[in-house]
Amino acid sequence: MGLDPGAIRTAARLFREAQAAWALTGAGVSTGSGIPDFRGPQGLWRTHDPEEVSSITGFHHNPQAFYAFWLWRFQRMREAQPNPVHKLLAALEARGLLRGVITQNIDGLHQKAGSRWVLEVHGHVRSATCVSCGKPYSMEWLAGEVERTGVARCPCGGLVKPDVVLFGEPLTPAFAEAQRALSEADLLFVLGTSLTVWPVAGLVPYAVSHGARLIIANAEPTPYDHHSDVLLHGDLVTMSELLARALEVELA
Repeated sequence: MGLDPGAIRTAARLFREAQAAWALTGAGVSTGSGIPDFRGPQGLWRTHDPEEVSSITGFHHNPQAFYAFWLWRFQRMREAQPNPVHKLLAALEARGLLRGVITQNIDGLHQKAGSRWVLEVHGHVRSATCVSCGKPYSMEWLAGEVERTGVARCPCGGLVKPDVVLFGEPLTPAFAEAQRALSEADLLFVLGTSLTVWPVAGLVPYAVSHGARLIIANAEPTPYDHHSDVLLHGDLVTMSELLARALEVELA
């Protein structure tokens, strides 16, 4: 269907009709802020093995490689600014057209854009925790330790891990909140995710089975495109600007 005017108008109509709309976002919403995605044509997993640099097993086996790969990326996320996709979702929430955002992203850009209800199912990069004793740390402390010694260790001897969910770890409690929300949702707006990572991908058929209409906006096809009421394949920044215009919301 693409970004034709009819598709945008239909998406806008679904938002006006909805009483309990939610968004589900992935890494594709942040590429416009200079943060690379994972599975796209230029994604990180094209050149790096996620089992080595993004799994809990890899973290314990070779923490130096984990920190070397992620530290500058974490710092880049913290310095990044929201793009029109984040701003659209914040504006829709402010207008009462969206209940909140369920996100796989760890960059905090939804909050920076002004979204108030954000369920971070994969954690975030605002803090870190010792995996042995549970002592909390700031990311500034972690970055300083890594720059000084190559690893971040607590005085107890345990490794200090950013508060993000790695492959092989359970999702945050926000996932259960997301399921509860989607059991009552009447519209799910999916943006910038390949919908190939479980259990988050399962939220789409879950919401549809509970009666939600579905809008999917992504640069590439997803396994659930055939479930969608509106399919928007194309640039997400352009899509956000067009949808904002159709809904008469301003992207601050």
